[in-house]
Amino acid sequence: MNSSHILSTGLKRCYNEKGDVIECRDSGQDAEFLTSIDWPAERFETTCDYLVVDRATGLTWTKNSCPSGYPLSWQEGLEFVEQMNKEVRYGRNDWRMPNRREMRSLIDHSSKKPALTRGHPFKNIFLGWFWTSTTAAIATRYAWYVHLEGGRMFYGNKDGYYWLWPVCGHSDILACTGAEQCYDERGSVMSCDESKQDASLLTGIAWPRPRFTQSEFGVSDELTGLTWHAHGSLGKVTTTWIEALTTVGCYAQETGLPWRLPTINELESLVDASSHSPALPPEHPFSDIQQSYWSSTTSSFATDWAYVLYLVKGAVGVGYKKNSDFALWPVLSMEIP
Repeated sequence: MNSSHILSTGLKRCYNEKGDVIECRDSGQDAEFLTSIDWPAERFETTCDYLVVDRATGLTWTKNSCPSGYPLSWQEGLEFVEQMNKEVRYGRNDWRMPNRREMRSLIDHSSKKPALTRGHPFKNIFLGWFWTSTTAAIATRYAWYVHLEGGRMFYGNKDGYYWLWPVCGHSDILACTGAEQCYDERGSVMSCDESKQDASLLTGIAWPRPRFTQSEFGVSDELTGLTWHAHGSLGKVTTTWIEALTTVGCYAQETGLPWRLPTINELESLVDASSHSPALPPEHPFSDIQQSYWSSTTSSFATDWAYVLYLVKGAVGVGYKKNSDFALWPVLSMEIP
């Protein structure tokens, strides 16, 4: 059973801790299960000289990934897209700075430099940080940004100068981020009216209420259809990547249930952008939440590394597979008889 509102990472190969390609069967890795929403064979459709539709999400992006021609501060980026709307640039007046999930949706974790699907039609791709409209709850003078060289997501000072990639349209695939308040460049709460920030536009599928319900086997996420282990840890508090995969595999055998290590997109789907420490919805029912977690997704930038979720902040980074640095959180994605 595929999960809802979570895109495939794009990864089709499996790798060992040294970064060598291995058979996916019984590896417990991302590419073995392929449980998330896959992309169309031809993912991107150029609709005119200036626009590209992502057929995986339904969103429309500028073909030029950096239409400003130079890096902008966060506030300048918000003002730039507003000017695009006033001009009805490229025949559209619904341009916006993408939120964190919209910006991450472009990332193909099987690619690097840039981390975009091979054969993509975009122009002027810079291997740097790209703004999102989502403020970082843990530090509101900062906003989330995504790095196109390898696909990481952290947060940068709103006064810094980074790239802007405008988006427009509506997606029936991507969920909203959970952002609820708007903040100025100094980190102070401000009115969302006309701010064009994430919490002003609230794009994406709204979360069900309640989002999490207790089930016989764990905690069901009513948004995605995934079932998570009720305890946010299993085995040792921190392990190596291979130990994490092995521990979850043994647990699946012991319980007779198809527990596995989640992909990075599945882990990120838990994040509530309005929260931190942990970056989970305040009403979540989980216990033993750890600071950071391994995913089953290898980093194609360096295949002896794997993607991790820093749950205190809500950031997406990478960890060296041989280091015992991160916890593991099992997930189920199959219907249980």
